[in-house]
Amino acid sequence: MKFVAFERAKQGTGASRRLRISGKTPGIVYGGEAAPQLIEIDHNALWHALKKEAFHASVLEMDVDGTVSKVLLRDVQYHPFRQLVQHIDFQRVDARTRMTMKVPLHYKGEEESDAVKLEMNLVTHVMTELEVNCLPSELPEFIEVDLSGLKKNGTVTLKDIKLPRGVRWVSHGKQNPVLASATPPAAEEVDPAVEAADAAAAAAAAAPAGKGGKGAPAKPAAKTPAAKTPAAKK
Repeated sequence: MKFVAFERAKQGTGASRRLRISGKTPGIVYGGEAAPQLIEIDHNALWHALKKEAFHASVLEMDVDGTVSKVLLRDVQYHPFRQLVQHIDFQRVDARTRMTMKVPLHYKGEEESDAVKLEMNLVTHVMTELEVNCLPSELPEFIEVDLSGLKKNGTVTLKDIKLPRGVRWVSHGKQNPVLASATPPAAEEVDPAVEAADAAAAAAAAAPAGKGGKGAPAKPAAKTPAAKTPAAKK
């Protein structure tokens, strides 16, 4: 990935503030046998570049006044609440020197795994990136992790995947970290009082209505013919 920068002559708080007001971001390039170099980058172009994963995890080509050099992004300072990059640091890359870099993990295949397809497990990505050591030419843009073989309540660890050629994992004392895990979904909790009330209502609805009870409709009273009385004798 290539980007354009310009050499910066002035330094200091005041000069950096004026750069930001004019739409530029101050930065520095260090490392290697050359002296540190002050640079400035168009802020809008830098802001969009920082949204790309490759800008953070791959060797970049920096063009300064027509001279292209390979660098790595090492630090970005953002404004506390504004969408503003305040400063950025790059490190020069020596093609013959191994380097340490964090590489993103890309997961695939979890929807085809038995853990998800058959057991309805929830898959958690425990790690999102991996710190590796390699030569600049061997640095991968990302490392793919296949989860299609994940079983019920299973895990995928670092030893379950194959790292690209020439890439070594930086362990920091960890033996075999878990990259992803599958867990069964949590059972839905039901309020005991609500459950008891629902059961009572269901029982009342299913029970037959008793004689004279509220469930039986009242029968209309039978009409009796009026008694005939003999006519009174005069």
